[in-house]
Amino acid sequence: MSRRPRRNHSPAFKAKVALDAIRGEKTLAELAKQHDVHPNQITDWKNQLLERAAGVFGAETAEPPKADLRELHAKIGQQALEIDFLGQRARQGRTAERKEMIQPGHELSIKRQAELLSIARGSAYYVPRPVSDADQALMRRIDALHLEHPFAGARMLRDLLRREGFEVGRKHVGTLMAKMGIEALYRKPNTSKKHPGHAVYPYLLRGRKIERANEVWAMDITYIPMARGWVYLAAVVDWASRRVLAHRVSISMDTTFCLEALEEAFERHGKPEVFNTDQGSQFTSLAFTDALKKRGVDISMDGRGAWRDNVFVERLWRTIKYEEVYLRAYESVNDARLRLGRFIEFYNMRRPHSSLGAKTPDEFYFASLPAIQQAA
Repeated sequence: MSRRPRRNHSPAFKAKVALDAIRGEKTLAELAKQHDVHPNQITDWKNQLLERAAGVFGAETAEPPKADLRELHAKIGQQALEIDFLGQRARQGRTAERKEMIQPGHELSIKRQAELLSIARGSAYYVPRPVSDADQALMRRIDALHLEHPFAGARMLRDLLRREGFEVGRKHVGTLMAKMGIEALYRKPNTSKKHPGHAVYPYLLRGRKIERANEVWAMDITYIPMARGWVYLAAVVDWASRRVLAHRVSISMDTTFCLEALEEAFERHGKPEVFNTDQGSQFTSLAFTDALKKRGVDISMDGRGAWRDNVFVERLWRTIKYEEVYLRAYESVNDARLRLGRFIEFYNMRRPHSSLGAKTPDEFYFASLPAIQQAA
């Protein structure tokens, strides 16, 4: 089988694809098929555009000051040290992360870039295949099985799928689980290392009795299957009342849409005493944690893979998926966004909860708000 030649896309083409991704009207799978580009590349271009957008409105750069030869030599030496430091840190990342650093249009050759990043040159030219229809069907079934058996890992899910007639291996199940952002929920040995640039915070809710609104908020992300492709749903939830305070739907699992939901929750409902999440990179990012710190909110994070810490939000996802998502096949991102919004409105305002004494989340939330916040 012949290898597909590597293509160099123009800046205009990259900008057009990135803008389509930011609009969020189509899934990554649909955009990949439309533009003949891999979904990972689309996500990368989208993130690059968002990171550099502020520069469009920046002030004009001033004329650089003149420097003598001695100062230039000192700077060259300093830059050599910094480049060596950054190179060592870059090579410590996973292979997939290092491959994303390769820039085909750069003056450095692909061969030299691969050498600097300590990856095989052949892997730098490899173009992954888009997610197939068969894999999308598998992902929908894995999602349903994960809700029913959250403790099941790749091996058990493989066995369950094979009993239903799916011919699939453990490694492929694990790959799809990673793409969906799910893992088995059980207490694991503390063998994982922290992200070098992200702090991980302790779990603050163990033994705490949470009885009133705006005492503790939680946030999580879940995979939402569609007729073709998928999207991600992020929600900020009040712990005591189960009320969804804000939500966002996105075609990629990044920090931006999580921050948008968080800022909306702050704007509409004030702030909690404690904010709890898992240890996902979206929630450990500096942008996300700084948004909490500057408002004086205590940050709490689940133990990695600990089902006891996750079970509250998992129940919300189970409700949304069994009572809404699995009953439909969303035709577009806008369709998913509209219908999920309608269901969350129903969930908050009209759906009674046995754990709330048959009250709706809205009723419990506003009844248990501190008096000072109700007056405001």
